[in-house]
Amino acid sequence: MYKTIENNWSRNVLMNQIEYKLYERQGGAITNFKEKLPDIHSDLAIQTLKDPYCFDFLTLTENYNEKELEDSLVENITKFLLELGAGFSYIGRQYKLEVGNNDFYIDLLFYHVKLHSYIVVELKTGEFKPEYAGKLNFYVSVVDDLVATKDIDKPTIGILICKSKDNMVVEYALKDINKPIGISEYKLTQVLPKEFKSSLPSIEEIEAELK
Repeated sequence: MYKTIENNWSRNVLMNQIEYKLYERQGGAITNFKEKLPDIHSDLAIQTLKDPYCFDFLTLTENYNEKELEDSLVENITKFLLELGAGFSYIGRQYKLEVGNNDFYIDLLFYHVKLHSYIVVELKTGEFKPEYAGKLNFYVSVVDDLVATKDIDKPTIGILICKSKDNMVVEYALKDINKPIGISEYKLTQVLPKEFKSSLPSIEEIEAELK
């Protein structure tokens, strides 16, 4: 009831959140927010993350890669934002960072209007590896220094969303990380054999035919 009032959900959205067990997933990600953020900020940041994220609105073929996952999320950005939760504002994909003589690209960059923080999102289609945390820590540091506005924006937060994770490995990987980072899984139910993908109509094509 509280979330419905806070987010002005429609009946359909509320039913969707109940069906996908938002209450159980909210605040479930493994993070170092308690150690790296002020208490009030960390509590809100923890509740902002979910584990797992449900990407059931995507239809991907077997053996999809990270680019295909990113493409599908951007194509379904409205549904993706709904799954991320209230307050997320989409800035861009493959966001370019210039560091020294090198260019780096963030998978997805958001701004959270309640946290007043930039949110760096990295996507991995496999199991979590400790080195992922180090790379995300680097991105968060660069956004803090080169993108965020000093004395206005709160510390940048990193979210790594992967297909699976070993919680103990994640906890050790975050133990000595300097920046606030959270690690979550994602779930898919609609995965098609590759040979069927091209022969099936898209949602847009079905809607057009019904009209």
